[in-house]
Amino acid sequence: MTGPPPARPGTSGDGGDDGRDDADVIAQSLDEPELFAGLYDRHAPDIHRYAARRLGEGAADDITAETFLIAFRTRDRYDTAHRLARPWLYGIAANLIGKHRRTEVRALKALARTGHDPVAASWSDRSDDRIAVQAPLAGALAALSPGDRHVLLLVAWADLGYQEVAEALRIPLGTVRSRLNRARRKVREALSTDPAFASALDASPASAGQELSPTWTK
Repeated sequence: MTGPPPARPGTSGDGGDDGRDDADVIAQSLDEPELFAGLYDRHAPDIHRYAARRLGEGAADDITAETFLIAFRTRDRYDTAHRLARPWLYGIAANLIGKHRRTEVRALKALARTGHDPVAASWSDRSDDRIAVQAPLAGALAALSPGDRHVLLLVAWADLGYQEVAEALRIPLGTVRSRLNRARRKVREALSTDPAFASALDASPASAGQELSPTWTK
């Protein structure tokens, strides 16, 4: 078998009620490959959502499929001491997304300039108020280094903890903290001097609060 099995129809988002955690599913799938579908059922929606926010819906389909293909083919090397596979899967996805960094930066810069770009069209809500907030944030993200952007977005969009980000990117925890602090400082500085963000905040503080949670700047 060269690829992961498709998601099984009728399965729940947590992969079922059989009590097996991710590490169990991966280990057992070495003998019963069809069990790997349970891991896909659990995590594919979140991986797809994250990839779509980074690169757009079209690319997200390919990123998600390739993430689970790589995971399936390398599952024999998975460290089952890590009972949850989210960091591993997000790490694979982040590596694939990194290969499209020029596309991502181009989309972010376009969103910063105009408030719209086809690649960035999957950003959460396309209302005028939300776009007004997203545009300066996109400009700030585009200015970050790839490493800093990965760390910030894994925390802000994938909702990973610091240790999970360290596992995902295979970097020391201290490096996660320093990159996150640097990224947050740069985003904070960029937004504080952006008149468009100040105007959006004055016009619609509720929308700004939704789009720019404390995760971004603290």
